Parts: sequence; C-alpha cells; structure tokens
Amino acid sequence: MLSQTISNLIRELSKLPSIGEKTAMRMAYHLIALPRSEVQALAQSIIDARQKVALCSICFNITDEDPCAICQGDRGKADTICVVETPAHLAALERTGTFNGMYHVLHGTISPLRNVTPANLKIKELMQRLHSNSIREVILATNPTREGETTAIYLAKLLQPLGITVTRLAQGIPRGGEIEYLDESTLKSSLEGRHVIRLD
Repeated sequence: MLSQTISNLIRELSKLPSIGEKTAMRMAYHLIALPRSEVQALAQSIIDARQKVALCSICFNITDEDPCAICQGDRGKADTICVVETPAHLAALERTGTFNGMYHVLHGTISPLRNVTPANLKIKELMQRLHSNSIREVILATNPTREGETTAIYLAKLLQPLGITVTRLAQGIPRGGEIEYLDESTLKSSLEGRHVIRLD
C-alpha cells in the first residue's frame, strides 16, 4: 500500500496532459530518488513559471516580458500573422526556423460541445490587430481536427471582407493530428506549401 504522500504526488502528476497513472507513478518514484537540491530546483522553476509568466498583450503568447521577444523583435515578415491555437503550437512552428513573421494565439478552438464560442477566444483581439496594422497575409495554423477546421473556416469568412490573403497550412499534417507533436520537417513543409483558402 502506497503512503499518502506518494499517492498525493502521483495524483497531482497524473493531472498533467498525456500522463496516465502508471507514468505518474514512474515519475513520482524518479522524483523522490533525486537529490533534494534537484527536486527543490524543479519545484522552484514551476512556481517561478506560474508566478512570472503572463500573456503577451499583442500576440497572447506566454512570456515573462511584455511584449514578448517575438513582438519586440525585428521580424522579417511583420506583414504576415500566423494564427495558432496554443502557445505550444507557436513554439513548435518556431522550432522549424521557417517562419519569420508574427503570431497570434487564439487559446483554443470553437467547440459547441465544450461551450467554447468565438467570444471565448482571442478573435476580437486578432481583428483589432488587423485593422491597426498593414497585414497582407494571415496563415491559419489550427489543427486539422473538426474544431480546428471549424475555427479556420470561421476566421476565413471573417477575414474575407478585409482583402487580406488568408492561407492554410498544407495538408502534410495528418487529419486529426496535433501541431505541437509533429516533427519539424513536416511542419516546415506545411508552412512552405500553405495554400489560399477558397470559400466559394
């Protein structure tokens, strides 16, 4: 029978994404075998991240400075915005080294089953950015899932009257796949092979 302390640790670790009870148990036993200084450093880094990290007021990526380094930097294609679902998707696309434009993080997708409407996402903020900047292209880099496709179509219809080129990642991404888990070469090909969304 497990001690209550270990049971509590396993329960908390199993709340993490993609971590089942068995993996949480392995992680728990790994953590308690580490030197106390390493465990304290890990715990402190988690606390620091939670306390110091916030959302960029421009693109809504997670950052410890506002605006974030991307929005502050001198990006080559400042007239292009890549719209992603989550900060993890932004990080995955940045790892490819292919895209040198700006980003906008929606923080989710439209999902009637989960009561997530456009009002729950950072869509209003995206529209404000588009009206106040000379943006020529918006890349819709949502996942090729039902919710991701619904969100992409909704945004494409919203953006069509603005006269901005709206593109979608090429379909090298498997249907139902998640951007943050794809290898960099697949993401690079998807970015390079993006296509204009046709609504008619």
